[in-house]
Amino acid sequence: MTALDLEDRITAAVETIAPSVAVVESVRERPGRRLGGYPHAAAGSAVISGRDGRLVTNHHVVEGADRLVVRLADGRELPGTVIGSDPATDLAVVQVEANDLPAATWGDSEALRVGQIVLAVGNALGLPGGPTVSLGVVSALGRPLPGADFVFEGLLQTDAAINPGNSGGPLLDLGGRVVGINAAVIPFAQGVGFAIPIHAVARIEAELGTRGRVVRPWIGVSVAELGPDLARRHALVPRSGLWVAEVVARSPAHRGGIRPGDLLVRIGPFEVRTVRELLESLARFPVGADLGVGLLRRGEPFTTTVPLQEAPVPVAAR
Repeated sequence: MTALDLEDRITAAVETIAPSVAVVESVRERPGRRLGGYPHAAAGSAVISGRDGRLVTNHHVVEGADRLVVRLADGRELPGTVIGSDPATDLAVVQVEANDLPAATWGDSEALRVGQIVLAVGNALGLPGGPTVSLGVVSALGRPLPGADFVFEGLLQTDAAINPGNSGGPLLDLGGRVVGINAAVIPFAQGVGFAIPIHAVARIEAELGTRGRVVRPWIGVSVAELGPDLARRHALVPRSGLWVAEVVARSPAHRGGIRPGDLLVRIGPFEVRTVRELLESLARFPVGADLGVGLLRRGEPFTTTVPLQEAPVPVAAR
């Protein structure tokens, strides 16, 4: 591919996505000293995901807003309504009253490769004159978000410039397909940004659109991945699994007889070696299901059944 061919693909991708990128202005009414109140607005980005007026953005873009104003690429300004938001994945779905909107095309984030060229598009710094486009590569796959309260696994890392205002905007492949929703940047680093992979976005969007929230199965344990240091500290035979550090009182795990110090090795038919595998395995089962759990206790196999329940308190990612 020549440099001119690459340039043509980049410009074509940008032209494809541009009509589907919107600005979401989050307005908060704050009390003023003299006039009784004044509006404070902050703006992020969003992607049109449905021709019926549905958009995807970040939870932190809409969090705490008294009202939303959505500015479409064709110049229209429409009031927006949050129909569902999920702090744990930093995703939200916004609805505007409009039809026949130019919905973006979702790509295949699970087929991405490290080093693949990507484009970040969005309302960077609120600069006038349309969205900002930046070029980069997929720097890493499956990254956790540093400093997050929630085990926020599976993020795309990119060196495409992501600035304040880019949040909620698309990360594209060269075909103009959305492979991620831009979410975060580390302020003290250079060229380290994160996007939520679109295969996760699609699943979360579907739940937010139908329920207004995401239902997460929960068994009530805190675990740590088993490495050589942890195995040596607790005199465990080195092998794969998750060390149970804590069991929540009256949780499904507690009722199933799981104890701190057990080694969790299986959820249903799925072996678990990492926290990510644990979360993915739990997500395969509905809340209310009786789930078989395989453990090792003092080196001996132990099997129990726990009733999955919904996570009692949403966990937030910062």
